[in-house]
Amino acid sequence: MHGERFGRMGFILASAGSAIGLGNIWKFPYMTGENGGGAFVVIYLLTITFIGLSLFLAEVVMGRLSRSDAVSAFEVLAPSHANLWKYSGFMIFTGMLILAFYTIVIGWIFKYIYISTFALPSSVKEAGASFGGMVTTETIPQIFFFTLAFALTFWIVSKGVKKGIEKVNVILMPLLIIILLVLFAYAMSLDGFSKAVTFLFSPDFSKVQSTSILAAVGHAFFTLSLGMGTIMAYAASMPKHENIVKASFMVAFLDTAVALTAGIVIFTFIFHFGAEPSQGPGLVFISLPPLFYQLGLMGNIISVLFFTALAFAGITSAVSIVEPTVMYMTNRFKMSRKKALITLGSIVYVFGILALMSNIETLKGYATFFGKGFFDILDFTSSSILLPLGGMVIAIFVGFVIDRTRLYGLLKPFMNDMLFKLWYFSIKYITPIGVFIVMVNKLFF
Repeated sequence: MHGERFGRMGFILASAGSAIGLGNIWKFPYMTGENGGGAFVVIYLLTITFIGLSLFLAEVVMGRLSRSDAVSAFEVLAPSHANLWKYSGFMIFTGMLILAFYTIVIGWIFKYIYISTFALPSSVKEAGASFGGMVTTETIPQIFFFTLAFALTFWIVSKGVKKGIEKVNVILMPLLIIILLVLFAYAMSLDGFSKAVTFLFSPDFSKVQSTSILAAVGHAFFTLSLGMGTIMAYAASMPKHENIVKASFMVAFLDTAVALTAGIVIFTFIFHFGAEPSQGPGLVFISLPPLFYQLGLMGNIISVLFFTALAFAGITSAVSIVEPTVMYMTNRFKMSRKKALITLGSIVYVFGILALMSNIETLKGYATFFGKGFFDILDFTSSSILLPLGGMVIAIFVGFVIDRTRLYGLLKPFMNDMLFKLWYFSIKYITPIGVFIVMVNKLFF
């Protein structure tokens, strides 16, 4: 059983910190830009409500009922075949694959805080060359910033649930929201603000393709940190009398609000300077810095604030990725927290260096397997196979294996019968089918 418990706001802020990551501030805006704006946002919001929230609550329920790590949760809660169900809990190791490349991206963000302070690129061409050069040629600086992100993440987790994870989220999450609100207030004074709001909230469904729908479903699923046992581990450390339904809604609300606020801020700058919204993954690293440059010293300040917010979002998510596996190793093998972290850290660091090398022109030959770079292998395997698989297993387990009366007993104090029936139907049928379709599409189309 897990000893340390979150405080009341600790669980909400830690889960929100886990959910609010680079996906909200980096990925959501560029995906919205690529998929035509408002219509994509509508589909995304519907998916968050019917699939994301259902699955989030299912993970919370498993953590709350079992009060243990993900592997033990399946064992404890399975009425039969517990020895087989426990293998589902090994979804926690997906987090380690994600962490290896996620900390590289956090490293890039640290570098951009430095660039924002001293040398913003003056044109999109210069920004593209700068970003491309950093990723493909700069070995030592990238290793330095990756190591910094890696060390910071593992140091925070080493402090434990209360003194590490909760404390860092209680400080960084409000700071992240304050920075975003400052940027939002500034964006309101620019000409591009009304265009950004129109672009995000006036849906034009003629621009929607089947790929847009699947991208929205996939992103809604990943943005809430589902399918790798993180929310389960956090829920196991919840205060005893927490309203789990309200807490789940709060996390989903905060997650979505941050994504939309970041979207408005970014597109305001894009439209204010007449740039193109559909610029893909380089939107934050290539399109924004030259726009900030045009604002002079004010631009430097805004750029530092923006990339600091992005770094905070990245770190709080990275910390949450480590905890489920640490929890499993300390519970199951009676390891000390320090020993578990050293074991995991060694694997993540080696994988991270390999992933980093696979982008460097002169080194990629040493980190390419089956014609694919190690960075891309980690990204594809985790986001297209392991996370959806983890989510599907949780939905099936909660919908078909755990006794319905047990679920009803836990949730009855927090939701009416109608809401319970809606959630139960969603977790049984809508969620597994939705996730399965996204997974098949990513793998075969």
